[in-house]
Amino acid sequence: MKIQISSHFVKELRSKTGAGMMDCKKALQLADGDMELAIETLRKKGLASANKKSTRIASEGIIDSYIHTGSKIGVLIELNCETDFVARRTEFQHLTKNLAMQIAACQNVFYVSTNDIPQKIIDRETRIESEKEDILNKPTNIKDQIINARVDKRLKEMSLMSQPFIKDQNILIEDLIKQHIALLGENIKVSRFQRFILGET
Repeated sequence: MKIQISSHFVKELRSKTGAGMMDCKKALQLADGDMELAIETLRKKGLASANKKSTRIASEGIIDSYIHTGSKIGVLIELNCETDFVARRTEFQHLTKNLAMQIAACQNVFYVSTNDIPQKIIDRETRIESEKEDILNKPTNIKDQIINARVDKRLKEMSLMSQPFIKDQNILIEDLIKQHIALLGENIKVSRFQRFILGET
């Protein structure tokens, strides 16, 4: 027998996830009223559908800016979606602002994803890691594993998508965007960004 879920509880889950009322009710019933478990269930479903949408063309969207307190760091970002309707949604605009704040906070981030990092940068990082003294005397196979792991870590440090969200360290920026794809029903992608630091050439 399914447990009874109050409409207030369903609305609370909807406000947290953006999922439909019936989906929220089903998720809560499956989770025996456990809000966190229900959120996890909806997130898994949402991310699955988000992955399907992530190949669709996104040519609408907005360009937004963020100026950090003190006016010494600023960010311009272009976030794309599929329609002007979604671009005007509050949730989309809040996402854009949060991403701009993230870029201002993560000053080692220079690329949207690791796929955007030029090969010459990857070669440089590989060369630096391969010449570090702490691995020079290790067997070749062990040395290669260490170099690959360190380079992978370094590339992720440069990638926006690989960063933990500054407002919730439990999710990555990539997952935050997928949540909004699921919420808004359109593909969303960061096209480009530029960080400005006062006095930097």
